[in-house]
Amino acid sequence: MATLAHTASRPAPPRPAGPVRHLGPNWYAAVMGTAIVANAGHTLPLTAPGLRTAYQAVWALSALMLLTLLAARTVHWLRHTDQARRHLQDPAVAPFYGCLAMALLAVGGGTLAVGRDVIGEPAALAVDVTLWSLGTLVGVVGAAAIPYLMVTRHRIEPGSATPVWLLPLVAPMVSAALGPALVPHLPAGQPRQALLLACYALFGMSLLATLAVLPLVMSRLLHHGPLPLALTPTLFLVLGPLGQSTTAVGNLAAVAPGTVDAATAHAMSAFAVLYGVPVTGFALLWLAIAGAMVVRAFRNGMGFAMTWWGFTFPLGTCVTGAAGLAAHTGLDLFTWLAVALFAVLVTAVAVAGCRTASGLLHGRLLTAPQPVKA
Repeated sequence: MATLAHTASRPAPPRPAGPVRHLGPNWYAAVMGTAIVANAGHTLPLTAPGLRTAYQAVWALSALMLLTLLAARTVHWLRHTDQARRHLQDPAVAPFYGCLAMALLAVGGGTLAVGRDVIGEPAALAVDVTLWSLGTLVGVVGAAAIPYLMVTRHRIEPGSATPVWLLPLVAPMVSAALGPALVPHLPAGQPRQALLLACYALFGMSLLATLAVLPLVMSRLLHHGPLPLALTPTLFLVLGPLGQSTTAVGNLAAVAPGTVDAATAHAMSAFAVLYGVPVTGFALLWLAIAGAMVVRAFRNGMGFAMTWWGFTFPLGTCVTGAAGLAAHTGLDLFTWLAVALFAVLVTAVAVAGCRTASGLLHGRLLTAPQPVKA
């Protein structure tokens, strides 16, 4: 009896962590990085045999990844609510919730751009409308909620700003860049004008918020030195708002004729060039700085982490931004820039994808996160 009593008094053994307990919102970056290959490739004037089929395959893979990850994250919230809440309370993890909105938007945009050849235009349009609407809602809520949490709930240490803080703020810019594709499908008149101007509002929302945070990131780098090795790839996240905003103004200008009056459409076209060219120049400067920092990190022993997906989507936005400038200026220079960046993008996605698949097969990527080393 004593033995039975002693056994009954023992605490229950801890439940297994399960394969999704440590599955954070940062995993949506893999969906974004995959989808942008199809979305960016669609904008390039490349006509090699099989390219369109390759883009469709990449789009289908990104859609499958999104569905799988949405299901896994649902299980995460239902079975590991404590860990999910802990993610929201962690200032290093919470900003990654912006990736959810951008994953929805990227797959939706790819569905209309290249997936329509597979599932038909009516179905592709319905999917894009659904994912754009949901992604925009999630993105706007996140752009307000995550900074609110950072101000009221999180304990932010001095000098802890990183480019990750930009993630929830860039999501509305992705909506602004992909929303114009839906404008021609609306009735002429006020419905088209409303969506066009709503996208400009999303553009302004994201741009001004980004301009408020970027100086904090630069100050942290100048006063506290390089980021920890594992976070070094996040420097590429700065390219996201730069390339995406250039893409947005270009796409908005492209659908302005027939949507607004001729004078306004002309002004929007001029703004696309006058804004896009200087911002692309700064993006190339930042690409050089970030690239040098990544080389330094590799030399100091930087290993693979899911942050490597930070190389992908931001580069893709620079491809679409350069392609838009090529269309508006007629300069082959921007076309070649877009093609060159696309080659780097495909390489980055291939490397990150292979390393991620290997990490999943060997069970390394779904374990508890390790402390970040400087």
